[in-house]
Amino acid sequence: MFHHGQVTGAILGALWTFVVAVTVAVAMSFLSGEAFRPSGLSSLILGAALGVATLFGTGAAAAAAVVLVGIGIVGVGPVRGGDVALVWAVVAHGVLALGAATGLRVMMRGLPTGRLTRHEFEAAVIRFLTGFGYVFFTAIVVIPFYVMVMTSLKNQQQLVQNPLDFSLDLSRGWAIFDSYVELMTVFDFGSYLWTSFYVSVLTVLLTLAFSIPGAYAVARLRFRGAATFSRSILLIYMVPMIVLALPIYIGYSMVGLRNSVLGIVLIYPVTTVPVALYMLQGYFRGLPAEVEEAGLMDGLSRLQVIWKITLPLSLPALASVSLYVFMIAWNEFLLAFMLLDDPSKFTLTRGIASLNSSEIPRQHLMAGSVIATVPIMAIFLGLERFMTRGLTAGSVKG
Repeated sequence: MFHHGQVTGAILGALWTFVVAVTVAVAMSFLSGEAFRPSGLSSLILGAALGVATLFGTGAAAAAAVVLVGIGIVGVGPVRGGDVALVWAVVAHGVLALGAATGLRVMMRGLPTGRLTRHEFEAAVIRFLTGFGYVFFTAIVVIPFYVMVMTSLKNQQQLVQNPLDFSLDLSRGWAIFDSYVELMTVFDFGSYLWTSFYVSVLTVLLTLAFSIPGAYAVARLRFRGAATFSRSILLIYMVPMIVLALPIYIGYSMVGLRNSVLGIVLIYPVTTVPVALYMLQGYFRGLPAEVEEAGLMDGLSRLQVIWKITLPLSLPALASVSLYVFMIAWNEFLLAFMLLDDPSKFTLTRGIASLNSSEIPRQHLMAGSVIATVPIMAIFLGLERFMTRGLTAGSVKG
């Protein structure tokens, strides 16, 4: 029964239109500050009609989409609002119609109006699940970030009047960035940024200094216990850091390293060296051993082979490991919160935690979170291709 084109089109159309209606209602509520809500019954009925129309061609789908917009504007469509302005209703249902029609065209591609084969039916269902996955996981990532950014651009009066209004008031001009200015001038957030930056860079350098020779030894040299060492590299991650927090705190207090940046720099590589070793050894194993043997035959020492041959060939892996370690050090909170008490030595995460107070406006906390997120996001997006190449090569060849 379900392997019939029109039945499949109606079911997928109803489900997809409901997904799009929920997405549009949430998005429009955030953008406009109005109370949009999805209507389940209207979404399912109109979506089923749109799905069937899509099977009969682009013209029928376009006509159904126009009808959907018209029904929505008069107040009985899939996305409804209380007293929202007409322009917002038109925008909401226009976006809904476009998203529903475009998605269904992709899902229904190649489907006949009659009986379906099992392959055609499964292909349509998979395309629906793929689209749903894109929408769902994008919403999970985008919505919190959007709320964080919009909250950071408001003043205390706006937050008190309507805490759930995440629209942007451009009439304030440059005053929307007051929270960021106050963070840098009043709360000395620039020093937190600088501390986190050089601590993260030092952590990367120390991690590479220990993990490169260790990974090379496991991958190339033969010694007793090499296999056991290779398998046990990641055992440290089986012990939660919260279990080690108290011993670290006591030990650092006894030797005078607590409340010092040096102590942070020394403890961070302990958490990053194992994963760096694991990633690099897989990549080193995939490099052709003949090239290194040729270097040894030409009179190079083992260290010279590593420096002149192995490392240049391993730049993608080194870039991916460095980026991964940098992100771990930049975002680390537990150790910084436990070991640092002096505000002049706070890392960025520790500084953000100090903003979580009833005496400090909420927009300042959100602005600090944006400052912590955007740089690492920019670095990741800029170097993503190196990270992908390094991780893929290590996993395949290792």
